[in-house]
Amino acid sequence: MENMKIVQQWKQDDSDFIRKKVIEHNMTKLPDELKTPNEDISFVIRNDLEEIIGGITANMFWHHMHIEFLWVDESVRGKGYGRTLLQKVESFAIDKGCRFIYLDTFSFQAPQFYKNNGYEVFGEIKDHRKGFNQYFLHKKFDI
Repeated sequence: MENMKIVQQWKQDDSDFIRKKVIEHNMTKLPDELKTPNEDISFVIRNDLEEIIGGITANMFWHHMHIEFLWVDESVRGKGYGRTLLQKVESFAIDKGCRFIYLDTFSFQAPQFYKNNGYEVFGEIKDHRKGFNQYFLHKKFDI
């Protein structure tokens, strides 16, 4: 092994570089018809004071979308904002030709919310943290 060193650190630029290199490698393995841009997307809800009270973030590539985060402030939960955000991102995914959306959530978060909105569990890690399960869900589109 050449004279190299491994350093434990967190730098956003380094993380972005590594992500970019993995994506570049993966793109060399795919047929052209599967190659799509790697695109980050978000929808944000703001109140009258322009404060963020909810939002959803996702990443889209290879004709699918991964929901990273969905959050609604406790003061407005139960008023349909989460469902609206989910519908917005689903419509966006369909318009972009995504075949499915996938996400993960913990048992103390929102697995039933996603199930109620048509998502199906395809994986589970029991006792991810003792007493809590992590669920992996997806929703397929007829595209």
